[in-house]
Amino acid sequence: MFIQTEATPNPATLKFLPGREVLSGEPRDFRDAEAARVSPLASALFSVDGVTGVFLGADFVSVTKAESIEWAHIKPSVLGAVMEHFMSGKPILADNADADAGDAEDEFFENEDSETVEVIKELLATRVRPAVAMDGGDIIFRGYKEGTVFLHMQGACAGCPSSTATLKSGIENLLRHFVPGVEQVQQI
Repeated sequence: MFIQTEATPNPATLKFLPGREVLSGEPRDFRDAEAARVSPLASALFSVDGVTGVFLGADFVSVTKAESIEWAHIKPSVLGAVMEHFMSGKPILADNADADAGDAEDEFFENEDSETVEVIKELLATRVRPAVAMDGGDIIFRGYKEGTVFLHMQGACAGCPSSTATLKSGIENLLRHFVPGVEQVQQI
């Protein structure tokens, strides 16, 4: 098995491409070992000393490390954990993981803004999320209130030094151009 590795805009995160499907459906973001219990792969990655985050996408795994650790020290262990998982035939998520799939936070917006929210979600799904996935992350719609779109960044995007530029220069400009009433974008 050959696993490709790609850098992301976040120097603390690397993207690992095993050359096969990783996760069907919505991506999953794990920020600690406790949350990763629902995924044998994420749990194995958190057992590598220095791993602080795991993001499972459709065909990739993004791994975030602690600032005090160098990639040269943990990359072989991360590659080994990914390879061992796929060679073992274990599932990516435990059978009961779908029950825990949703974030505890619900979306928020006024009923009269539902058409605007649908346009925002469509633009995020078709124009933003595919581009962000190429960088090893994801952006999730959380809410809309009084002209402000609230988004949650995951994977390589969470904590990335260029995430503010992505939000303001990219996503905010796109939404302001295509969606009347959108004034700004904020990360939550």
